Amino acid sequence: MGVRAIVQDEYGGTDRLRRDELPDPVPARGEVLVRVGAAGIDRGTVHVMTGLPRLARLGLGLRRPKPRHRTPGRDVAGTVVALGPDVTGWAVGERVYGTADGSCAELAVVPVARLARRPERLAVEEAASVPVSGLTAHQALRGAGVGPGQRVLVVGASGGVGSFAVQLAVAAGAVVTGVCSAAKADLVRDLGAAHVIEHEHADIESEGVRYDVVLDIGGHRPVRRLRRVLAPRGTLVVVGSETSGRWLGGLQRSVGAALLSPFVRQRLVMHVAAERGSDLAELTPLLESGAVRPHIERTWPLEEAARAIEHVAAGRARGKVVVVVDPSA
Repeated sequence: MGVRAIVQDEYGGTDRLRRDELPDPVPARGEVLVRVGAAGIDRGTVHVMTGLPRLARLGLGLRRPKPRHRTPGRDVAGTVVALGPDVTGWAVGERVYGTADGSCAELAVVPVARLARRPERLAVEEAASVPVSGLTAHQALRGAGVGPGQRVLVVGASGGVGSFAVQLAVAAGAVVTGVCSAAKADLVRDLGAAHVIEHEHADIESEGVRYDVVLDIGGHRPVRRLRRVLAPRGTLVVVGSETSGRWLGGLQRSVGAALLSPFVRQRLVMHVAAERGSDLAELTPLLESGAVRPHIERTWPLEEAARAIEHVAAGRARGKVVVVVDPSA
């Protein structure tokens, strides 16, 4: 009997996903084998499934997903069950979280460089919701130098990355304004935002504030409009944009900001997260203390992973969505 996993053989929607049984994966040098307790679902999972934007296929596979991308899911939390050759500093039985190539499965191989020890305070599904979104928010704010007393605007404050960004900025002592839909405003206030802009009723300029840092997550506003609410020496961090463009999918906005940056006083940053276990370990004390807490909207069992991915793809998620594989792991 093999390992239960969700797989896809070609790009497309959730109709291309199916449950299958795969051979037991074997960890190579620098890797461990993890019994998966839960797998977080983020926008990256959707991009791998659809193969969009098409530029991403240079790494994912031109015509169909490469073997290591056949199983969706990147965020993972679980328990180490085997060590690869020459792996030191880790032990079988340790509870861990990090990023894997395909976490919607009972077993996943995880490079130790992308692994950290799980916060004891968190349940396995909570830990699985942290890595990709938490790292993206942490690295973006750290790179922008967010600190006490600064005014920070988070556009897309109710999503996976945004929900962590609001909390991390507040924990750093910043005064945070979150931009989200009216339906999600109470969530963003609960996360610690001092002010909330409901984008159906007001624009980002409505507060009359110039922000020290603007963190734009999956937005569509032109860079010039974001710069209008940025302090003269402020920092704009563009995390991403979700558009229908089949080739770049909004990436041109991030690239354009980075190219413009040397010619203006404001600092304009195109942010691409790095999956580093050492950075994930920096988040652990904040998670242990409760200063930062995962907000999970819903969970689905492994057999219904397609529903979880569809929920994220449709933009309906309030916080994080998680696939639970084995709650005891």
